[in-house]
Amino acid sequence: MSSGFLLFQHAPTDPFVWHKGKPITAAAFLHDVMVLVESLPERRYLFNLCENRYHFMVGFAAATIKGQVNLLPPNRTPDLINGLAAVYTDSYCLSEQTIAGVELPSARLRIETAGQGHVDQIPAIDGEQLIAIAFTSGSTGVPKPNPKQWKELVVGADSAISRFNIVAGKVSALVATVPPQHMYGLETSLLIPWQAGVAVHTGRPFFPADVAEALASVPKPRILITTPLHLRACLKADLTWPELGFIISATAPLSADLAQQVEERLDTQVMEIFGCTEAGSIASRRTTEGGCWHLYDGMSLRLSGQTGYVESEQLPQPVPLGDQIEVVDRQHFSLLGRNEEMINIAGKRACLSDLNHKLNAIAGVEDGAFIMPDSLGVKTTRLAAFVVAPTLDEATVTQRLKCGIDAAFLPRPLYKVDALPRNETGKLPRAALLKLLEQHKGNQ
Repeated sequence: MSSGFLLFQHAPTDPFVWHKGKPITAAAFLHDVMVLVESLPERRYLFNLCENRYHFMVGFAAATIKGQVNLLPPNRTPDLINGLAAVYTDSYCLSEQTIAGVELPSARLRIETAGQGHVDQIPAIDGEQLIAIAFTSGSTGVPKPNPKQWKELVVGADSAISRFNIVAGKVSALVATVPPQHMYGLETSLLIPWQAGVAVHTGRPFFPADVAEALASVPKPRILITTPLHLRACLKADLTWPELGFIISATAPLSADLAQQVEERLDTQVMEIFGCTEAGSIASRRTTEGGCWHLYDGMSLRLSGQTGYVESEQLPQPVPLGDQIEVVDRQHFSLLGRNEEMINIAGKRACLSDLNHKLNAIAGVEDGAFIMPDSLGVKTTRLAAFVVAPTLDEATVTQRLKCGIDAAFLPRPLYKVDALPRNETGKLPRAALLKLLEQHKGNQ
């Protein structure tokens, strides 16, 4: 058995979370956790689908103390939950309210006395205990399970804390627009606050005005954890922004132009995290300072053929990356594109993320994405694309694309839509894009 790591690093009277402008202390949080531990059913796996971040934290901690494994699906759709429940048969669901269509035993989370009780003894968790199984987003296929031991999660959080200097006194609070069920959200809005002794806002604001209100409700210095999708929306909103220490962004590539505009408009710095569900976050960069990524301390990369592997103390084995990389030196690397995104048409190669970047860089395009359709048994493969561009027509978008990409990669067809089917973290699951494509083909 490995040595234990404390569940969190807050002192009992420290603010643990901020809820509606008021703090809930670490001791009160632990009280709510221990009350829930006594009421959880005797099962092995828990689908923690709580919407409120505090409720999620209470459920996550209670399951951990009870020795249960938190299952973290990429979304809350009944089909996905029911499919996973058929694999993880000894499971149940924890949420604030019944989720229609979910066919497995459920426990309703009710915290009537949040902030009222008091427990001082912080539990230590064995480093080798299986804490969670995080599933990939499905943006390139079917979600895949990734088991996480407590040591891996704690050491990974410590690496990010060191990189961003997130310590009590230098940072007072975090506000996150991403759900804690996603690996990025779990790391930044649960593990980092717990191990840094810093409080986090309980909500998950979506609209720019809600983000600004949440930031204003917590003490400074404050950090915003978000995505390029939210940053683009915040930039467009005519709002007065509270003072920000810095912003952390992930889940999708962030252009230097967007980062520069956000830094100027919100008077802050924008940092990016690079990682994957399999390994967690492994590197960072300040987007406006260049394209190279800086590995976290204690991490290394090696190439084997075309595949890059990340290695570190906390990872049980080297993790292959889904991205093609170019190693610059021992601590820096560049991204060339995801392996699944590399396409070959008429003997020419391109990367879908690069094509998406050029599509979204067109003035008047609010959102857009290319997709390689599934094989239809035809000899000539053509890309399709969707675009949200209220002031442009399809012909204009296509004409402007011709200035930046080879004709072989022009989308045929290109569809205008009101919105893309992004999930809670701003990603575009391939299955959702294919469904949208079939719907538009059926309407022709």
